[in-house]
Amino acid sequence: MARGKVQLKRIENPVHRQVTFCKRRAGLLKKAKELSVLCDAEIGVFIFSAHGKLYELATKGTMQGLVERYLNSTGATQVDNAKEKQVQVQVRLYCTLLF
Repeated sequence: MARGKVQLKRIENPVHRQVTFCKRRAGLLKKAKELSVLCDAEIGVFIFSAHGKLYELATKGTMQGLVERYLNSTGATQVDNAKEKQVQVQVRLYCTLLF
């Protein structure tokens, strides 16, 4: 039996929404781990729930190390694009608060 297509719209029932969030979060993290193992990739995932709870995954090393590597690889010291610079500042601020 084939599965039907899922309509992408907000789930109104809070219980169903929470169950779906938990299942899809677990599935996303599982896929990230699989991709890391199969392709020897470094993967970092941040997920914030509707209630503000943080879920994270760093497949190799630490999340802080992965974020620092990201900032270094994007040329954080020579950013011309104002929006990208703003995102990098926010990421650094977040990392300072998180770690």
